[in-house]
Amino acid sequence: MRSPCFLLAAFLVTSLALVAADTARPRNIVIIYADDLGYGDLSCYGAHRVSTPHVDRLAREGLRFTSAHTTSATCTPSRFALLSGEYPWRRDGTGVLPGDAALVIDTQRATLPAILQRAGYATAAIGKWHLGLGVPNQAIDWNQPIAPGPREVGFDTSFIMAATADRVPCVYVENQRVVGLDPADPLRVSYKEPFPGEPTGITDRAKLKLNWSHGHNMAVVNGIGRIGYFTGGRAAQWIDEDMADTFTRKAVDFINREKDRPFFLYFAPHDIHVPRVPHPRFVGRTVMGARGDAIVQFDWQVGEILAALERHGLTRDTLVILSSDNGPVLDDGYQDGAVEKLGDHRPAAQLRGGKYSRFEAGTRVPLLVRWPARVRAGVSDALVSQVDFLATLAALTGQKLAAADAPDSLDQTAALLGESPRGRDYVIEHHNKLALREGSWKFIAPAGGEAVAKFTASQTANLPTPQLYDLASDPGETKNLATAEPARAAAMAARLAALKTASRTRP
Repeated sequence: MRSPCFLLAAFLVTSLALVAADTARPRNIVIIYADDLGYGDLSCYGAHRVSTPHVDRLAREGLRFTSAHTTSATCTPSRFALLSGEYPWRRDGTGVLPGDAALVIDTQRATLPAILQRAGYATAAIGKWHLGLGVPNQAIDWNQPIAPGPREVGFDTSFIMAATADRVPCVYVENQRVVGLDPADPLRVSYKEPFPGEPTGITDRAKLKLNWSHGHNMAVVNGIGRIGYFTGGRAAQWIDEDMADTFTRKAVDFINREKDRPFFLYFAPHDIHVPRVPHPRFVGRTVMGARGDAIVQFDWQVGEILAALERHGLTRDTLVILSSDNGPVLDDGYQDGAVEKLGDHRPAAQLRGGKYSRFEAGTRVPLLVRWPARVRAGVSDALVSQVDFLATLAALTGQKLAAADAPDSLDQTAALLGESPRGRDYVIEHHNKLALREGSWKFIAPAGGEAVAKFTASQTANLPTPQLYDLASDPGETKNLATAEPARAAAMAARLAALKTASRTRP
């Protein structure tokens, strides 16, 4: 007869084994991917002119990173890297895409959603896509099923906008079809010529409800000028003020529907990208105008996702990752008061630069990781990159990568879950040209002095001479040490050149 002590020991061993199995892999995974949200735009990162209580809850209950990076300082390349595990500068055509671009992700390679799909997760992409649809050199017929797209790269279901809200077509696409399209009013899109008789932001500028500052003066939809032209599809056109509600409702519906099985939700809200036209219930919630109100609207969306998880008892076993695709920008083409009403808010905190820049604020972004079953709350200074999400989540879910998959994605499980204070020993930062960060040292390769949109070369870091900064003593990148530290600058330049010419960085 077994002794009581033996039975108790067996029970404890079994219980510990079940707990270990329970925390080995997340039951669900949610990535919340903001648009143009800066390192200093959240109250959990020091903002005081805007309050983000729902995001702050994630920070309080999870891990807040201080040195997390996107791969790039604009949206399409960052999203490409996150889903493919490959640096976007290795491939042509991964710059900021027009709304009628072809799909830029290789459907023959494993992607983040495809790997999780293989691991048994139901997968969904909801929100901004901006990775192209359809095949190269073939115009998209928006009145027929549109493929390839999210489905072909591993998403079981999708509800997206094709590009950005400031680019046509201003319609939603759900599972390959434009939502609400009237066959009697076919939709046509052009990024070359306007359609006769259609208003533009130039011809109808006096009638616009949101004036443009540069660009954004082509097609007019919902009283707002856009990039590109389109005609038809009137019944399918979105209303900007309702976009946050629409995307959030679709995301919550997905959670409700898949609550009884493992799921992966890639939720990519439009906020806080231009045009910033928050729902009326958020207007005036901050003293910073539309940009501040859009941050509050984004925070509300986060709250709705967290509430849905909680309703179904999924909080403990769900890995939630919140980040942004690049750094902040104020005037990005519309006169919405972002500059005039900024006050002492610092969208990039103590960092220099922002969107379109190789300075630190171009790619250093908020990153919060919550998984109560495994991640202890706290702050991590580990150097991490979004290009590693694919290999890390593959490892967490027991999936092996083929040699050709995710050529630049490394398994950073220990760093991402806070089990180690060490992350990468380097990250590559990108906008047109490259920069390299090793620990606290930052090397920015010379460029041709190019300006970007309204920004000067000195704002984007596109200077014709090498730049070297010690971020430990100079987080604002104000003292160029390339002349004072020539050996270090040369060594980092050589390493960056080697990483660039290599076909992969994953062993």
